[in-house]
Parts: sequence; structure tokens; C-alpha cells
Amino acid sequence: MDGIIEPKGEHDFREKETNPELNLADPRKQLERGLKSRHIQFLALGGAIGTGLFVGSGSILSETGPAPLFMGYLCMMFVVWCVMNNLAEMVVLLPMKGISIPYFVNRFVEPSLAFAAGWNYWYAYAMLVAAEASAAAIVLDYWNAPVNVAVWITMVLIIILLLNVIAVSFFGEAEFWFASIKLITIMGLIILGIILFFGGGPNHDRLGFRYWDNPGAFKEYMAPGATGKFLAFWHAVIKAGFAFITSPELIAIAAGETVDPRRNIPKAAKRFVARLAIFYGCASLIIGVIVPSNDDRLLGASNASASPFVLGIQRAGIRGLNHAINAAILTSAWSAGNSFLYSGSRVLYSMSLNGQAPKIFGHTNKRGVPYVAVLFTWSFGLLAYLNVSNTGATVFNWFVNISTISGFIAWIVVMITYLRFRTAFKHHGILHTLPYRTPLQPYVTYGVLLFISLLTLTNGFQFFWPKQFSAANFLAAYITLPRALILYFGHKIWYRTPWAIALDKVDVVTGKKEMDELAEMETPREPKNWLQKAWFWLA
Repeated sequence: MDGIIEPKGEHDFREKETNPELNLADPRKQLERGLKSRHIQFLALGGAIGTGLFVGSGSILSETGPAPLFMGYLCMMFVVWCVMNNLAEMVVLLPMKGISIPYFVNRFVEPSLAFAAGWNYWYAYAMLVAAEASAAAIVLDYWNAPVNVAVWITMVLIIILLLNVIAVSFFGEAEFWFASIKLITIMGLIILGIILFFGGGPNHDRLGFRYWDNPGAFKEYMAPGATGKFLAFWHAVIKAGFAFITSPELIAIAAGETVDPRRNIPKAAKRFVARLAIFYGCASLIIGVIVPSNDDRLLGASNASASPFVLGIQRAGIRGLNHAINAAILTSAWSAGNSFLYSGSRVLYSMSLNGQAPKIFGHTNKRGVPYVAVLFTWSFGLLAYLNVSNTGATVFNWFVNISTISGFIAWIVVMITYLRFRTAFKHHGILHTLPYRTPLQPYVTYGVLLFISLLTLTNGFQFFWPKQFSAANFLAAYITLPRALILYFGHKIWYRTPWAIALDKVDVVTGKKEMDELAEMETPREPKNWLQKAWFWLA
């Protein structure tokens, strides 16, 4: 029947169970499990907190005002919470080697969507590596050193590469400390913002919510009145998306290399979203307190002077702190680029095992690092050298526009896959056997799926306004959509794949037994004193 996969014969089933290229649960080709709970939590936070918060938030503030900035980040955090829950349920069940989202799409939905999703993820991560390398080079150039920007780009890319080709445990430790510096800096900035709110700065000027009154909480965007305020909110939500793109996937991708995944992945998922809410919620609110939306220095800047945190510090009369904040922004770009190269290479590695990418990308070294996939993904970071002949801000925005919509498309696929995953387990009567289940499902996923679909289709709405159309901006906003559709329909036409796997043919068995046995072998650590209890909670 059209659209239905016929059941495999006995020979095919045996091949799947014995061929390590097809069975991801085979213990003979497991990647090294060198990532601890604190590693994967900080890996995800490191990828989520980057230049989108430090610099991109200033652009949102200048275009829409403090209220849309705050609401935009809150909306995107809810989306991330939903996507994180979707991924956590699936990867906690099957935390196998080489796991990535395309594997679940292929298993629970159908092959063509998995093929398109895999290459879309890899493409987004590769572009994000280039984007963060560009951002890091711009930040380094802030100090006006008499060095060509190509030197900074080379230095950033080489360090990111070295951290990814060494053992995964070393990578995780480096990312842990990278992200730690960044998170401590953000906490310090939030505390500083609270102090300035109550007038504790050098000039003792109590800010309160002054800038919410004048120039105002909302800036009308593209239209007057209530319509302009709504469009300001919608624009802020879309632009806030860049700060969160692919961040929940980082924990899921790391599942195959995580110690005691059945215990650590749920813990990391819950704490990741909670910590993200604290950092982004507080930081976005503080930004609207310390900087007015009509500050001209928020517009068009391409280095740390565009950071609203730096502007707020300067307006408060605090001297010398701008260099420290610039260094923190550099760390955030470096850390995020590190995470994105890791994730992109693991997606490519997983696709090679599933036959959706050349087998050469499945090669690993003796330390379990898929070095060919790492090198290939890293090579696209060389696009950052476009900064040599163009302005840094222009090149950075190119990568931002491309990767943001790729990320939205990826989240749509994640939610479709989760809904199919849940429906299949319910159809087989074993939904209650899932080792980890999240609240409000599947209803919240249906709502978020509709919301993200609307964001994807309307992300370039401003270019349809009279006299606002620009061919370059239009392509940047929408070129990713036809690329994804070409991948999907091209694969479907070439291989004549079904539209969906029939529910009674969806594989809900393979790998579960091996992962259950792995979970039974793990011995949870028991804290012996209050200090260890505090550390286990943080880790």
C-alpha cells in the first residue's frame, strides 16, 4: 500500500541485529562515555548563551522597546522548554551511540524527512561555527590591535578544532570552564543591573523602570497604534530565536557519550531550562532597565559597544568595565562555536552510520572522536574569512539569518517526530513503559508546533511592507525553506520512500533492552555530606 512500509523478512531483521552499521545499540562501536552531568548542562548553556544575548538583544531593544524584548525571550524560552522535553523523552529511552535527531526521525516518521532534517541540522551547525568565529574576530578587533582580521579568525578556528579532535572528556572539561566564565559574568551583570535599578551606581541615579515610561515600553514597528505594538512583539520573538537555536539539541546529541544517561539526561534537561529562564529572563529585563531604546549606540555597531550591558555600564559612570565585558563576549562566542562544531560533527557521524551520508564520516580515532566529521564540519567555518572583504556586522548577519530559520525548521521536525513517537508507543500499548515522561503532553507540543510554523512563514514579514522590499534581505529570510524542501522531495522522489511508516510497523523495541541493561549496571553516586549534596545538585 502506498505510504506504508512493508514488514521486513526474517533475514533483514537478523541483519539489523547483527550488523553494527545498522544497530546503534551494538556495544562494539559505542563512543566513549566521557561526559558527566555538569559537562552536558554547561555544553548546552554554552551553546545557548552567546552573542545573541550579549549583542543581539541590543538590536531587539532598539527596534521594538524593552517590553517586546522581555516578552520575546520569555516566549522563546517556553518553546525551548517544549522542545527540550520532546527530545529528553526520546533520548532517555534510547541514549545510544551516535544518537541524533535524524535517527529518531528515520525510525519513527520516515526516511526522506530524516535525510532532510539531518542535512538541515548539519548545515545550521556549520553556519553557526562560521557565525561565532566571525563574532569572536569582531570582538577581538574591539581592542584595535594592528592585526588583520584574518589572523583573529585563524586563531579562533584552530583552537576550536583542537578542542574537538582531542578526547571527548577533554572537550567536555574545556567547555565546562568556558561556559562557567560566561555564566559567572552574566550573573555579575544581572546583580549589577539590580544595583543600578535601586541607584547604587557611582552617580546614585535610581533608574527603576524610568526607560519603560520614557521613551516607552513599546516602539511601534512598521505600523502605528496597536498593530505596530503587536508587530514589534512578533519581530522581537523572531529575532530572539537566534539566541536559542539548536540549544536543546546539544543535550540530546551528547546522550551517547554521557555517563549514566538515564539519570543525567533528565536532570540536565530540567536544570538547563530552569537556568536558561533565570539568565535570559533576568538579563532581558535588566537590559530594558539600564539602557533606553532610543540610545543611538545600539544601532549599527558591530563590537562590544553594541552590547546593551556595556552601554548601561557607561551610562552609569562605571569606568574600565567595558574591557571585561568584551572579554566575556569573546568567551561566549568561543564557547558557542566550540559547542556547535561538536554537535555538527556528531550529526554527520550519526548520518553516516544510517547511510544518509558517506561512510567516511563514521570513522573514529582510538579515543572515540569522529575526526573526519569534525574536520569536514570545521572546514565550513572558513567562510568566516568573508570578513576580510566585507564588514563584520554584514557577514555575521548573513549567518544569523540562515541559521535561525534552519533552527526553526529543525524544531518543527523534532515536534513532528515526538508526536509520532508518542503515538506509536500508545498504539502498541506501552506508553507507560517510557522511563521519562514530561507534563502537558502532547497538547503543549501541538500548540508550540503551530506557533513555530507561523514564525517560520512570517519571519520576513517586514520586507512585504511598501517600499521595504529588498531582494538580499528576502533571500536571507526565506532561502532556507526551498533548500529544505528540495532535500526532502528530492530524496523522496529518488528513493520513492513512503509518506509515513505505518504505526504497527514502527520499531519500538530495538535498543531498548541494551539501554535498560546499561542503566541497571550504572551505580548512582550517593552524597556523604552536605558539601557533596550541594555539589551533586549543582552538577
